[in-house]
Amino acid sequence: MEDPKLIAERIIQNVERVIVGKRKEIELAITVLMCGGHLLIVDVPGVGKTMMARALARSTGLTFRRIQFTPDLLPSDITGVSIYNQKTGDFEFRPGPIMAQVVLADEVNRATPKTQSALLEAMEERQVTVDGVTHRMPQPFMVIATQNPIEYEGTFPLPEAQLDRFMAQIHLGYPSPTDEVLVLDAQQVQHPVDSLEQVTNATEILQLQAAVKEIYVDPLIKQYIVALANATRQHEAVYLGASPRGSLSLFRTAQARALLAGRDFVTPDDVKALAHATLAHRIIVSPGARVKGTTPEEVVTACLNRVPVPGARARA
Repeated sequence: MEDPKLIAERIIQNVERVIVGKRKEIELAITVLMCGGHLLIVDVPGVGKTMMARALARSTGLTFRRIQFTPDLLPSDITGVSIYNQKTGDFEFRPGPIMAQVVLADEVNRATPKTQSALLEAMEERQVTVDGVTHRMPQPFMVIATQNPIEYEGTFPLPEAQLDRFMAQIHLGYPSPTDEVLVLDAQQVQHPVDSLEQVTNATEILQLQAAVKEIYVDPLIKQYIVALANATRQHEAVYLGASPRGSLSLFRTAQARALLAGRDFVTPDDVKALAHATLAHRIIVSPGARVKGTTPEEVVTACLNRVPVPGARARA
């Protein structure tokens, strides 16, 4: 197998042709893909959330489907339906758009909770059940959901159970003036995503995911990850802290970050760099703290400051 770092770097550079000036966010998206997780992108309209998903799918050669979530969307519109075939006398499964390797759930909070729940089984168990029959998802499988944090009219907030199934949450933000000029230049004739070439394939992605699991994590680093997650549960401003799934997400993404850096071991800096992306969206701030303006990101920052880093005492 080719060096995993080189494969990941090729994907990052390819996606950068479409998403300009957002290398950190692209690296995090690739990190989630390398871990076999799911990504939630929360940002205002027009900053490239959908293009990020399309560019990632094109670069990797994975099958791509886009689901536009609306209030009238039904669960069967996502998972698929069983249709009676008069010729054979049997019911045939017609797969829905969820049966793809990269699925874009666009504006996921615009669908009703019943429809949102259609994603739960697919995201966690990697399968869908229709009329009592279970169908396995293709591998690799990744859900990229987008959400607009500005408009709340006609939306249904994602329940904690669904938020917890996203390995990480990112914010793209507006590009710098220089990068925005580059975007205008790149799209003068055609959109860069239309000419984007495939730089890897599903087999190499699966090999990447296997390589991530081989990265060494010291027991002290594991204790540090658990201590961070536990600190969010005991924070005075928190109603509900990060779950054990959050600890696992931080653990796995730290392995992937080490692999991207060309290391075969995880450092405390890997954990600290990914704590906000993997833990903040799992935290529910108490009503009293919310009135004071406390955010989940501030809670994670406070926990990072409170929990001692492995080895820090020895260095001191």
